[in-house]
Amino acid sequence: MLPEDRLIQIVQRFEFLEAQLNAGAAADQIARISREYSELKPVVEQIALWRAGLSGRAEAEAMLADPEMRDLAAEELRRLEAELPALEQALRVALLPRDAADARPAILEIRPGTGGDEAALFAGDLFEMYRRHAEAQGWDFQILELTRSELGGVREAVVRIAGEGVFARLKYESGVHRVQRVPETESGGRIHTSAATVAVLPEAEEVDIDIPATDIRIDTMRASGAGGQHVNTTDSAVRITHLPTGIVVTSSEKSQHQNRANAMAVLRARLYDAERLRADAERAADRKSQVGSGDRSERIRTYNFPQGRMTDHRINLTLYALDRIMAGDLSEIIDALVAHDQAARLAMAQ
Repeated sequence: MLPEDRLIQIVQRFEFLEAQLNAGAAADQIARISREYSELKPVVEQIALWRAGLSGRAEAEAMLADPEMRDLAAEELRRLEAELPALEQALRVALLPRDAADARPAILEIRPGTGGDEAALFAGDLFEMYRRHAEAQGWDFQILELTRSELGGVREAVVRIAGEGVFARLKYESGVHRVQRVPETESGGRIHTSAATVAVLPEAEEVDIDIPATDIRIDTMRASGAGGQHVNTTDSAVRITHLPTGIVVTSSEKSQHQNRANAMAVLRARLYDAERLRADAERAADRKSQVGSGDRSERIRTYNFPQGRMTDHRINLTLYALDRIMAGDLSEIIDALVAHDQAARLAMAQ
């Protein structure tokens, strides 16, 4: 049975927040109240649907005693009995603890792994795949750092993606992405295997991560311009080193002020993500067995171009739709990963 006391508390809290918003909450409280209100709204809506189903079933059962309404009541009862399990399951999913970072923008980092020039070209293909997916979802795709290889691939890409549910959807993309295909650099027509790494971090706010000025070293550099051809150099590039951890971030846009802001945003995201993973590891020793573990060293997916096949190894999902996937259509994959993660968490909660 679902915990009725908890459902009552959620509805009462939602009504309290709604009353505060309608009465005109203090300016410094509106953002916090609105965020909590938005998080609770879909849960309250699911509670209402489930309760309506229970109420309808009770009414149909009562109508069975009326000879004139018995057939109609029996038909309605069959319909509701078929719908209620799905409504209860949807409510159980809605009641699962939310990742506090789900509503945040994401910092996406892509780098080539093993495979030399071909790995950089594949990293570039992944960069375009995520860019197209973001565009299709109506998300904002802001490039913070992009270094191209000599052949037009990607040596490093750091992007900020903002929009509805960005991190909640993209967090499953972290890991090693493997490609099997005949490289453009291969004249013999042999299939090669190479890889690229993807990291998806929740964007951290300044209040989340306090970085004392004494913990960082900021260097201004002369960096190559766009295209990776070592032309159009600029003195505005910024490199920030976090001394306690050794984490180094760079940004080389035209504005030195913007570079510093970009680099600090990426540094906060990395430190925040490291803290989240540490806390996760303390809470669950089997965290790495979960879909959304965020383990960057795990091989999560293979893209086989000769066969037009994509396989996600975490959930044994194979789709023969590689062209569509590389064009940015990731919804079927992400939906399956979300469903798998929810099922695993439901099983652990029982």
